[in-house]
Amino acid sequence: MSVQSVTEITPNLIRVRVGGDGFDELASNDSTDKYVKILFADPQHGLTPPYDLADLRENSPEKLPRKRTYTVRELNEDEKWLSIDFVVHGDVGVAGPWAKNAQPGDPIVMVGPGGKYRPETDSPWHLLIADHTAIPAVSTALEAMDTEVKGHVIACVSEEADRVLPATPAGVTVTWVSSDDALIAAVRDLDWPEGTPQVFAHGERETIKAIRTVLKDRDVPREALSITAYWARGRAEDQFQAEKREPIGKID
Repeated sequence: MSVQSVTEITPNLIRVRVGGDGFDELASNDSTDKYVKILFADPQHGLTPPYDLADLRENSPEKLPRKRTYTVRELNEDEKWLSIDFVVHGDVGVAGPWAKNAQPGDPIVMVGPGGKYRPETDSPWHLLIADHTAIPAVSTALEAMDTEVKGHVIACVSEEADRVLPATPAGVTVTWVSSDDALIAAVRDLDWPEGTPQVFAHGERETIKAIRTVLKDRDVPREALSITAYWARGRAEDQFQAEKREPIGKID
């Protein structure tokens, strides 16, 4: 596909809308945490999409595009476009700088989307726990909720200018914190309503591990959880993804 527009949502969040003929190849789903894996090829290698990843892996592994996983913020099947929000930290990383410099017409290659979570209408209440990387998924979930639902959003976003969510149902409260430790504490100290919540908890790996322990102490069953790490401190995504198969990367 190709870039259609680029919009600065907040000082550190850039929304890129993409579309094109390749849109029809996307196998969409109704999850609110839909995600795609974007393939960033080094221009010096002269690769032309679609990439033959199997051939590259076998014969030219040094040319393999780097994969980065991002949530689909919006998807319009009628107009054949989707948008992705990129958290940008200056020139650090691969995807953020690409989004910062993207122009209409730039090519983009992706695989997906995947996804498993969607708010259940019969849940007594909802608990959504997120850091900056999971705000797009939380935003989409809030937009999909019935107006009568009850719940809590607890989100860690350090800069106030980046604390942006869509309108929430009247029964959903939003708590913003500035650090991972504060996020864990806010979940631990939450005045727990009656009933078992449906929980969406995504963010930094070690923080999510700690939150998992809190949820265990609250006797939240595994089937009520959508919980995983979106990233790990000190890791690029390639290493982070590889570690998911190792003890350090597993969330009980």
